Amino acid sequence: MYRIAVHDHFSSAHQLKGYRGKCEDIHGHNWKVELEVTGDKLDDIGMLIDFREIRGILKNIVDGLDHKMLNEIEPFNKINPTSELIAQNIFNKVKGRLTGDLKICSVTVWESENSRAVYYE
Repeated sequence: MYRIAVHDHFSSAHQLKGYRGKCEDIHGHNWKVELEVTGDKLDDIGMLIDFREIRGILKNIVDGLDHKMLNEIEPFNKINPTSELIAQNIFNKVKGRLTGDLKICSVTVWESENSRAVYYE
């Protein structure tokens, strides 16, 4: 079995409804996102997937979050844009774009260098 990971980042604002504290106010983060995928078959040149291809999938998704007020975009206009739910949302979007026997392991979202959330199935 093989596993590879790529990173990207985005900047956005959010507020956590129902949170009792500073995070209920609008504030921003420079988010970091890690995507890990796995598979057991390499292609004819020895790659699980081209890093450029998997980075492109992740980039396309995080570009939709970059410089946005997350509470104003789907699905976060209906649910709280917590790190946990952002990771799950990115996971589900990536999962729908993978081909072949490639599987997504996890998505990790850092809202700061000391705080992260991981989603996996």
